[in-house]
Amino acid sequence: MPEISRFYGIIIRMYFQDHNPPHFHAEYQGLKAEYDIKTLEVLAGNLPNRAHVLVLEWASIHREKLLENWDKSQIPSQMDKIEPLK
Repeated sequence: MPEISRFYGIIIRMYFQDHNPPHFHAEYQGLKAEYDIKTLEVLAGNLPNRAHVLVLEWASIHREKLLENWDKSQIPSQMDKIEPLK
């Protein structure tokens, strides 16, 4: 599963040819969650509150790029790295 970003100990990944809805995976200290790209709703799993808030902030900034990567992941094609939260 390609890593597309990493910040504050949080790893963001996407699977190639993953199921709908368009989503990404976040991991922090062994905990995992899946986030819907369009709504930023948690689809599965959970993260500590602080990590969750950081993921939401990052995803809201990069939603368009996440959707582009989702499209690339369905082909499959090379996904782009996305800037970390600073």
